[in-house]
Amino acid sequence: MQTAIRWDPRNAQYYDALATMRHFYADTDNPDEQVELYERAVSLSPQNALYWADLGTAFDWAGNRSEALRAFECSRELFPDSPDVNWKLANFYVRSGKTLEGLHALRKVLAGGGVAQQDVFTLAERAIEDKKTILEEMVPPETPTLFAYLNYQASGGDMPAAEQAWTKLLALKLPFELPESFFYLDALIQKRQTEQLAEAWSALGERFPEKVGSLRVTSSLVTNGSFESDILNGGLDWRVVPIEGAAIRIDSRDAVDGARAVRIEFDGTQNVDYGHLFQYVLVRPNTRYRFSGYMRTDAITTDSGPRFQILDAYDSGKMLAATESAIGTSGWTEQRLEFRTPLNTRLIVVRVARPASTKFDNKIRGTMWVDKLSLRAEE
Repeated sequence: MQTAIRWDPRNAQYYDALATMRHFYADTDNPDEQVELYERAVSLSPQNALYWADLGTAFDWAGNRSEALRAFECSRELFPDSPDVNWKLANFYVRSGKTLEGLHALRKVLAGGGVAQQDVFTLAERAIEDKKTILEEMVPPETPTLFAYLNYQASGGDMPAAEQAWTKLLALKLPFELPESFFYLDALIQKRQTEQLAEAWSALGERFPEKVGSLRVTSSLVTNGSFESDILNGGLDWRVVPIEGAAIRIDSRDAVDGARAVRIEFDGTQNVDYGHLFQYVLVRPNTRYRFSGYMRTDAITTDSGPRFQILDAYDSGKMLAATESAIGTSGWTEQRLEFRTPLNTRLIVVRVARPASTKFDNKIRGTMWVDKLSLRAEE
């Protein structure tokens, strides 16, 4: 770099790059020397906002905050919406205790991109603990950024902050795709916040009446129990987890209720421990429920066949009810269960299951269909 400067002493880029390299790689860190190099770059290219921002950073390294602020302001005047400029300015503001100014600079960083959003959110939380202020002052009212902030808070376990972002997203009536909300719903499930889960699902029903609202037209607590709507694979609808040895699809022939049923084919290559078609269902504690579902089988092998199971969502070892194993070939058969929820149970899992066989000949083959699942509380 020094050789490049000797060959082309009026190229501002070389001075800026040399100062940056010395800061990060030199054996001794001399802030004043770096300031001189950045000043040389600015003098040669005074309209370059990034050089002014680098000069501001160097003054900050040298402990000269007044000159650092002057350089950063020059940089911002030249390129007010630059994510790089505002990122450096925001870091300076945060170190200087200028919290609100820092959040406003970070807002422009988020709007422009170029800096990882998680880094932006982390810097904001270092500046201030009040998540509501961060949401109002820093996060732009745009769907992608609001969801990014919502998911950041949810993944970190701060559900009150996540709920603030969710509430703002709904209040602004911003357009979004239904699957974008599933990470938040899963976080509510994981944190056992069933009341907020019910409210969020209800809000999605109003926002997406053709997708979610239409799933709740019956009195059954099971969503889309007859599979007449497409499986959403999230929220309080059915979920399908791929697994080797079993394939699932919608079958439009010979349904019990409506025009469609679910078909699961076991290919005979695996001793499948299956529980990969399931749904979370909100329930009341200490309440009796009646479940019913239809099943049909064709040439199901092994001693362990498919069945319906109902589990506590937070204790998979707590089996609330299960139907008998179905093997061989049979027509449509209604299977019923009655059970009472424990005192602390508010969320259950309804699933199609096939426990792994303990026999020597244990690889399951055959086809099964399920349709018309319902769950109702006894009055």
